[in-house]
Amino acid sequence: TDRKKLHTASVGQVFRLRPFHVLVATGGGYAGYRKYEDYKSEQLEKRGIEVPVKLASEWEVALYKSVPTRLLSRAWGRLNQVELPTWLRKPVYSLYIWTFGVNMKEAAVEDLHHYRNLSEFFRRKLKPQARPVCCLHSVISPSDGKILNFGQVKNCEVEQVKGVTYSLESFLGPRICTEELHFSEAPPGNSFQQQLVTKEGNELYHCVIYLAPGDYHCFHSPTDWRVSHRRHFPGSLMSVNPGVARWIKELFCHNERVVLTGDWKHGFFSLTAVGATNVGSIRIYFDQDLHTNSPRYSKGSYNDFSFISNNNKEGIPMRKGEHLGEFNLGSTIVLIFEAPKDFKFHLKAGQKIRFGEALGSL
Repeated sequence: TDRKKLHTASVGQVFRLRPFHVLVATGGGYAGYRKYEDYKSEQLEKRGIEVPVKLASEWEVALYKSVPTRLLSRAWGRLNQVELPTWLRKPVYSLYIWTFGVNMKEAAVEDLHHYRNLSEFFRRKLKPQARPVCCLHSVISPSDGKILNFGQVKNCEVEQVKGVTYSLESFLGPRICTEELHFSEAPPGNSFQQQLVTKEGNELYHCVIYLAPGDYHCFHSPTDWRVSHRRHFPGSLMSVNPGVARWIKELFCHNERVVLTGDWKHGFFSLTAVGATNVGSIRIYFDQDLHTNSPRYSKGSYNDFSFISNNNKEGIPMRKGEHLGEFNLGSTIVLIFEAPKDFKFHLKAGQKIRFGEALGSL
């Protein structure tokens, strides 16, 4: 009579799965499978074997986008800001350094105990002499990273990697007011690409730089130019590593990004910071109103901010090599700019590059 009664639930009740859980599990599992496929492709490339382009279907893209990467990235951001006990800092950071090949000899502070949390470690500064800025070329690399693609923009399409393109207009959004950029009015019949080119005889060029998790996470001004406008696109936060960029067409148009637009001595110039998984936070040092990966913004929209005002007619002047912004982990920088036809890139696709090194010149 003193025995306790055990109440049991049916198997169906115990293992009842909600649609959200199924979605996360399926999407996460498929993302892991894609990571494995990317790894195999990278190994083939290292052996000199060309990997054929295989684009994702619409349902595959939809499945990947169903993974709550924005929510996960916000959670990762909060985790990064948790202060670690002093005794735990060196083991945690040492594991990260070993995994991603971080060169701490270049860091302004090499002592791992100095960094209170992962966020501070990711955003570590470099020694002043670690990245000399090239003065002989007109455009330098704004960050450390890997060159995914570069060249002329053709037919309003830009290559994110070889053989995979995205729409120039979808990426930058509608053309900005000409008065704001001090550009001449283009004929309405011209294509979007032609409307961006302001001087006769010029061409539109692009360069895509991928920042890996182990790279220096700050980015700088690639040339002397004037920033007039910022356009923020809330969006997905899918991975932007080269394998995924080769798989998903218009990946950069799906993801959250911040487009800085202005002009340099040869005309139109833009720098776009593209977000990625766990890189929901994109910071622009002179733009305190920018808040990325925020629940207040919905996907599919964009919001504009002008740096031209009654008190500031020139926008934000940037000098070549000047600090511009930072990512929380690693992502992609896309440069799209106007230049004369004799502009030459000094690059090879797939090469590693460091901030301050030459991208190209006239």
